[in-house]
Amino acid sequence: MPLAVGTKALDFTLSTKTADGPKQIKLSDNFGKKNTLLLFFPMAFTGTCTTEMCEVSQGLNAYTDLNAAVYGISGDNPFAQEAWAQKEKITVPLLSDYEHKVAKAYDVMYDSFLPQLNLGMAGVPKRSAFVIDKNGVIQYAESNDDAKQLPSFDKIKVKLAELK
Repeated sequence: MPLAVGTKALDFTLSTKTADGPKQIKLSDNFGKKNTLLLFFPMAFTGTCTTEMCEVSQGLNAYTDLNAAVYGISGDNPFAQEAWAQKEKITVPLLSDYEHKVAKAYDVMYDSFLPQLNLGMAGVPKRSAFVIDKNGVIQYAESNDDAKQLPSFDKIKVKLAELK
């Protein structure tokens, strides 16, 4: 079960790669200022993940207008994430959970990702979404075992509008 609505979001610091170089993003830096949307996704350079991050990138202003910071989180390293973002014109900040600690803490990781391919990839994040309010409390949580199922962005926007 992913972390439940009404519980305090677990703080973390993850790396991202920006045009200015590597940077550390700390979740709690948003507390007291803005709401946060965390979008966990399995991995860069894959079809559904590309669709999701491109669609969110194109609609990023809608989230900004709802006073929300948006982060995409995967187990890819920050350099792979940067290459993918440049190739696909993804503007959502991508955070590297390379050691899968955040996906594990939020309880949104696969025991075995794509077991039918026998790749042995445990810890890969499930496609999941969390809306965290300015006080650091989870107000919306969704996690999908089916990697092809996108989060309900309509429900997410409704929740963010309520928190604005």
